[in-house]
Amino acid sequence: MKNQQQFYLKNNVVVEPLINQWYAWPYLISPVTAAMYIAHSHLKIMQSFVSTPQVHISALKNPAMLGGPFISYDTSRVDEIKDLIEKTRKEQAHILELAEAIKILDKMLINEAKGFSLEPIYQKVPEVLKGYVELVYDLNNNPSIRFIEGLLYKSPYYNQSAQSIALFLINTEQRHFVFSTPRLEDDSSLHLSIPFSSNVIDELFKMKKIPCSLSSIKEKLDIKDKDDELFTSLFTEEEPDKYPEYIGDEVRIRYFGHACLLIESKGVSILCDPIISYKCDTGISRYTYADLPESIDYVLITHNHQDHCMFETLLQLRHKTKNVIVPKNNGGGLADPSLKLILQNIGFKKVIEFDEMENIEIEGGMIIGLPFFGEHGDLNIRTKIAYVISLQGKTIFIAADSNNIQPKVYEYIHSFLGNDVDVLFLGMECDGGPFTWLYGPLLTQPLARNMDQSRRFNGSDYEKAIDLVNQLNPREVYVYAMGQEPWLTFLTSIQYTEDSRPIIESNKLVEKCTDQGIIAERLFGQKELFLK
Repeated sequence: MKNQQQFYLKNNVVVEPLINQWYAWPYLISPVTAAMYIAHSHLKIMQSFVSTPQVHISALKNPAMLGGPFISYDTSRVDEIKDLIEKTRKEQAHILELAEAIKILDKMLINEAKGFSLEPIYQKVPEVLKGYVELVYDLNNNPSIRFIEGLLYKSPYYNQSAQSIALFLINTEQRHFVFSTPRLEDDSSLHLSIPFSSNVIDELFKMKKIPCSLSSIKEKLDIKDKDDELFTSLFTEEEPDKYPEYIGDEVRIRYFGHACLLIESKGVSILCDPIISYKCDTGISRYTYADLPESIDYVLITHNHQDHCMFETLLQLRHKTKNVIVPKNNGGGLADPSLKLILQNIGFKKVIEFDEMENIEIEGGMIIGLPFFGEHGDLNIRTKIAYVISLQGKTIFIAADSNNIQPKVYEYIHSFLGNDVDVLFLGMECDGGPFTWLYGPLLTQPLARNMDQSRRFNGSDYEKAIDLVNQLNPREVYVYAMGQEPWLTFLTSIQYTEDSRPIIESNKLVEKCTDQGIIAERLFGQKELFLK
């Protein structure tokens, strides 16, 4: 009988995690940030599309506007967006009330908290926030709100019923930019109302390697008969290739695209900032999910941006991940939600919070947390960290998007490490988007345009990067985290040319390093390194 045959999940099945039908990323999990993005981003974008759909259609004909707040549907979907607006207003009414209360309380603190005791203001806190916030000053009498995040996850403001996943097959690199367009149902995608923490998601993605009967997984996912044909198309009887366990004596590093690195020795596997491509025959070599080990000892997250902490990949890896290491959090700031709490609430069991200058021993070495400056618009964001991985006597510096705005820190780091670095991985997206591109929905007051443009999400340019290289004295330097791979445009909207500043600046770095006898390259697609 067909349903009792053993099937595998196809390698080109995409899973899009959704919240209120919008592509999920960390700030849509934490209750307070989710409230602000739903109220001040999602609803505003949808209302704009319903009012003037042609503006959105025209804007997206310009490649420079692909990452803007424009919905990538034509006018035939206007009524569906109207329905989603009404559904959101109805089902998320309490969340919208929370967002409004945050604005009211923030304004109240600005107007009334002048350095005297904050105790009288507690009586004026909006009812929906009472018990969920602490009011505080810094040492210069600047007031702010500390949200009791752990308690908010136990409140009605964290509602898993808004979570779902969409499954579909992909045979091309191209996907629409996901952060400005809600996912409407169509004939090619299967939408399933499943909370991200559900174990059935793990059961589904185990099927990339371990077969199961269709009837069994269909029952677990509660697939309706009308969706049976589409559901069945996601599976194959063809057995996938087995991943050959790495048992070499050297440290092997594989570049999977963007900031994703798999670092392996005979005894340990470490995956950094996982974003994995699906199998796609477009002529660009790449590693895919099939090139990952059966078990991953440590997943390292450098910071809480959507191209470094990507749920689409993380949920597919959860069943094979032993530990997740994340940066230590600031403690209740609106712009800096706890990544540990976010991941725990979507089903990750062992999440280790890591601070600067802390270390954890691993087989054959250790992982060390280091400062990560810049790339966050000058906000007091603590959820960011660079890593040094010391393995088999080799030192690998994972700098992510660090902006070398204070070179002295790397002088101290080099002294602390006590040796030169063997390999440096550094992002050089040195233009970056303006402050409001990411954090705009969290603002309770407008930000002047000139301020917005000055506070960018930029990494190191050539001058900063070469200074960092000269401080750390690496034998090899690799520019990464550039968002160049075509399978990443749905996240980054980046489309470089040879005249783009990040390309020019990184070319200068590679050339200078080569002149100094340092092996150097800007990575693209895939790369395999062995440290001897």
